[in-house]
Amino acid sequence: MSEFFAMGGYAAFLWPAYAVTLLAVVVNVITAQRAHAAARAEARRRLEMETMPEHER
Repeated sequence: MSEFFAMGGYAAFLWPAYAVTLLAVVVNVITAQRAHAAARAEARRRLEMETMPEHER
């Protein structure tokens, strides 16, 4: 098992690369979730404005 973690002597290069990749994926997922929530809220707000009577706007 220690051979696996040593990565054939390249662990100092590979593990940070894996960490940076994982961080990028996590940031991308979080950013996408926030953007999706904001888009849904905006769509909901616009839909409410369309269905609201003219005198209440």
